[in-house]
Amino acid sequence: MREHRLSVLVRRVDAATPPGRDRAVDALRAFAILGVVGGHWLVTALVSDGGVLRAASPLGAMPWLAPISWVFQTLAVFFLVGGHVATKSYASARERGMGYRAWLAARLGRLFRPVAAVLALWTAVAVGLLLSGADLDTVHTLVKLALSPLWFLLVFAALTAATPLVRRLNPLWPLAVVLHVDLARFGFGGPAWLGWVNVAAGWLVPYTLGAAWARGELTRRSGRVLLAGGAAATAGLVLWAGYPASMVGVPGETVSNLDPPTLAVVAFGLAQCGLALLLKEPLARWLRRPAAWAAVALVNVSAMTIFLWHQTALMAVTALGLLSGGPLPGLHTVPDGPGWVLARVAWLPVFGLGLAVCWSAFRAYERGGRGGRAGRRAGASVVRARHRPGAAGAEGMRRV
Repeated sequence: MREHRLSVLVRRVDAATPPGRDRAVDALRAFAILGVVGGHWLVTALVSDGGVLRAASPLGAMPWLAPISWVFQTLAVFFLVGGHVATKSYASARERGMGYRAWLAARLGRLFRPVAAVLALWTAVAVGLLLSGADLDTVHTLVKLALSPLWFLLVFAALTAATPLVRRLNPLWPLAVVLHVDLARFGFGGPAWLGWVNVAAGWLVPYTLGAAWARGELTRRSGRVLLAGGAAATAGLVLWAGYPASMVGVPGETVSNLDPPTLAVVAFGLAQCGLALLLKEPLARWLRRPAAWAAVALVNVSAMTIFLWHQTALMAVTALGLLSGGPLPGLHTVPDGPGWVLARVAWLPVFGLGLAVCWSAFRAYERGGRGGRAGRRAGASVVRARHRPGAAGAEGMRRV
């Protein structure tokens, strides 16, 4: 009976989707979100050390794991899709006579509505831990991990707000800024703070590529050029220019490719964007399968909830594991060998279960509800609301 209900739901999602919907774009967004989640779960360790929890990364002790960051560091794809969707959404809003303020409020509302729940919960948790006598370093570590996804939302919101200004910007301009900033920092001994210019310029590169894609200026040939050129540039920067091989930050390293973004991670992002363009048509064919499309639709309508709560899920599982009485391999132990990696992989389904609990508790905030019955109604009707024919242009393209 359960399988029958699931089959019926899958068919309803497929039937309710407008024929003109670009399912491949939704799939790329879903893969980007899940890539970030998987990457964090694999390389973020909370080590129990004398009653204090501290963050550690297996990439520090095992640099040969750097290719993991190449697979799971998918932020460039998210910004590519973000620029693509925002450009189309803004053009559609103008055609319908919607002003800039109303358009921006609608888009940012979807971004920041679920943030309030994260901030409220972690404010209460932090206060409770401090009042109970928890170590200050432990509280700092936990809160920093829980709120770390917010930096991404701030950058994404700023680029979204700038869409009318940057939607026709050639991606070479922000790429040139990144190049010159890195030359100043690493080639001429410039101040370290100069790198923070790349927080905007670096992510503006894939964002403006997405805008060019929305205008129909990127083809499969463009994808091949971006993939080959970006991969070659990344390899050259890592092998001969001294950039780290890891595309995420590694505690203890003097240079991080991600915090702030460097030319290497931007070049790597270009390769990812090229691969995304090449995968669009195969993805579109795969998503003709109702079950595949239903899974992608579910991730998309819960994208911010998944993104904002995945670190909380990891920490909740870690905290519950401490109740066992001793450090558990892959959960509380130092990430210093292949045994830890195997143990951590075994914990991934448990993290997924923790995230499912968070999703069930907080998904209503992404839909604008307050929980309880409103949350259940939101969860049940989200696919129908997103995919009814009248909503295909305005509401369908309003998602993050």
